[in-house]
Amino acid sequence: MSVRRDTRNGRWLYRKQIRLEDGRRVRIFGVPTTSGLPDTKAGADQAERDHIARVLRTGDTRQTPPKPKEVPTVREFEETFMEVSRLRNKQSTIDAKGWMLKHHLLPRLGELRLDQVTYAVIEDLKIALAKKPIGNAERRKDAPEPERKLSPKTINNCLTVLRRMLVVARKRGIISSVPEVEWLKTTRPEFDFLDFEEGERLVKAAAPEPEWRAMILTALRTGMRMGELLALRWQDVDLIAGRITLRQNAVNGKIGTPKSGKPREIALSEEARLTLKGHRHLKGPLVFCDEGGRMLTKGELRHPLLRACKRAGLREIGWHVLRHTFASHLVMRGAPIVAVQDLMGHSTIQMTMRYAHLAPHVTREAVQLLDRRDSPAAAAAGLGGK
Repeated sequence: MSVRRDTRNGRWLYRKQIRLEDGRRVRIFGVPTTSGLPDTKAGADQAERDHIARVLRTGDTRQTPPKPKEVPTVREFEETFMEVSRLRNKQSTIDAKGWMLKHHLLPRLGELRLDQVTYAVIEDLKIALAKKPIGNAERRKDAPEPERKLSPKTINNCLTVLRRMLVVARKRGIISSVPEVEWLKTTRPEFDFLDFEEGERLVKAAAPEPEWRAMILTALRTGMRMGELLALRWQDVDLIAGRITLRQNAVNGKIGTPKSGKPREIALSEEARLTLKGHRHLKGPLVFCDEGGRMLTKGELRHPLLRACKRAGLREIGWHVLRHTFASHLVMRGAPIVAVQDLMGHSTIQMTMRYAHLAPHVTREAVQLLDRRDSPAAAAAGLGGK
């Protein structure tokens, strides 16, 4: 009899020999309380049946299966994920991931285990983020609903961080799979730029502040990002050959490589070369700095540009508009898109194609080729001119 009471302590137990599918015989034994069942004959019978079924299913003869490894919560896994990111990403990307985790993901998903982040949870997260107003200030319940919400692009950025976290967890064997993520449709954002006349007005209006004029004109004529302007060194400026080799970029005061991860070269227009030559100083290695040679901050760059805009009678713009202006003017002057891509340091041609519509004459000229009578194909067809 396989189920009986132990004569020494009076507890119920089971002991039985069973045959596996491969013909081997194994002995199983145990007590019902180990499986959370009552110390009764019925409890021992149920424990034995469960044990037999588990052995036939898995081949594991132990009375209780090994305790599964506990899956961490999203909040508990955050530090591991960020450590992995620090090995792979630039500082600006690390900061962006940390910000999205802190403000958008952890408040909603932080206490869920990673294996509890399902497709449905991600869909509910999208709905919640789409309703979230920009800014963290709490509103009164009777306050009017704000107009500005998180954009689809921002929501997709949050989903990208979440999915990457789940991928890292899967690769580390913490979860078995990553749920499907359906991205929101986004529209290409419009960008602002100065036309040729506005650009000239801005440069002239900056003349009362020569050092800021030099920085504004350099931005207009090179398309450098703000961080690249802040980190530009004299050793990277060749005033004789008239070119800049961008090797650095500043993010939150920290120096790193350019956004593309590799240096790029920008030819200087004659006006830009002469302006930088007149701006040459001995304050320190940085081209644009304060009186002590210290790197400027993003905040310190804001007001000088706004003052120049006000004197020029222009709308308020940011430094990135000067970068857009550089690319736009190149395209409007007929520069090839691929050349603009190289000068801007875009990683893909799709990023540069946003400026392509500014060169409608290219399309018209291409169509006009259809009417040419001097092409080889036209001559072969007998359509050539006399």
